[in-house]
Amino acid sequence: MEKIAVGVIGATGMIGQNYIKLLDSHPWFEVSYVAASPSSANKRYEDAVAGRWHMETPIPERARDLVVGDANLISQAKDKCRLVFSAVEMDKASVKELELGYAANGFAVVSNNSAHRHTDDVPMIIPEINPDHLDIIASQREKRGWDSGLIAVKSNCSIQSYMAPLYALLKAGYGIRKMILTTLQAVSGAGYPGPASIDLIDNIVPFIGGEEEKSEIEPLKILGRIENGVIVNDVSIAISAHCNRVPVIHGHTACVSLEFDGKKPELDEIAAIWRDFSGVPQELDLPFAPKQPIIVREEKDRPQPRKDRDLDKAMAVSVGRLRKCNVFDIRFAALHHNTVRGAAGGAILTAELLKARNYI
Repeated sequence: MEKIAVGVIGATGMIGQNYIKLLDSHPWFEVSYVAASPSSANKRYEDAVAGRWHMETPIPERARDLVVGDANLISQAKDKCRLVFSAVEMDKASVKELELGYAANGFAVVSNNSAHRHTDDVPMIIPEINPDHLDIIASQREKRGWDSGLIAVKSNCSIQSYMAPLYALLKAGYGIRKMILTTLQAVSGAGYPGPASIDLIDNIVPFIGGEEEKSEIEPLKILGRIENGVIVNDVSIAISAHCNRVPVIHGHTACVSLEFDGKKPELDEIAAIWRDFSGVPQELDLPFAPKQPIIVREEKDRPQPRKDRDLDKAMAVSVGRLRKCNVFDIRFAALHHNTVRGAAGGAILTAELLKARNYI
């Protein structure tokens, strides 16, 4: 099978580097174009990231000699790729305009940025949960006069650990009225260099700008529905979030309490629902799809970031400590790898779904 040529804009940053690493030897996609800020433009990729390659593995051979383009000059990407992963670091308005420009020029844009997460005709995808939100692309293209261009985005990394367990219960027919959660978020979620070490050694920072709002609002769009060419939020669940930065390198943990709306499942039934959960990515056997999206840990002290974040290509969600709640109905802990499932890996899985659904 001929591989689809893809580009990474914002390729020299931490998320962009992760795309380069994860896409190496991908069976469907091949990185043929990289772009970044004007200061990196016209350099070999290896030279552009010299002294600041932050991945645990070496720069992939194929990427080393790619000449970095200027991400602002959309014309430079023409004829080099069809699909663009967006990881540019700019102000939100500039990102929004730039991604619209790429899509208007015929590129399929899959974005890691927040700029279009609340654009009402742009799907915010967690592939196991709302793959049918890709249906909005027909309206997106018609409204904007695009032929092959499109924009799809991934959600904020902080919500990925608890959305699959939450949706699995909803899918099984159990309504949820309220959710209170506390996230313990890894430093890599802040990008490089992240918080100063003096702020996090022997410390926890109980504030991450914008994270609580994203954690409370973005799930409503993901669980929403398409009406008249826009995505309408599901406002039936009240969510209260506390977001904290903790001294962990990779792996976001969420401690969750749920109150059901109506009938309440038993704990062993909940565990069975989670174990049996799968979605369209598993049905289609997409390359980045975990075989088992939710892994239930029986040990009393799991999941733990260092021990569980890398399970199943670092794309699985691990849940544990399932028990009764003294205030609501149940409580549990959930964990995912924030820079893989929660960032580049999740976006790659969305692109695979777009290809499988013939949008690319």
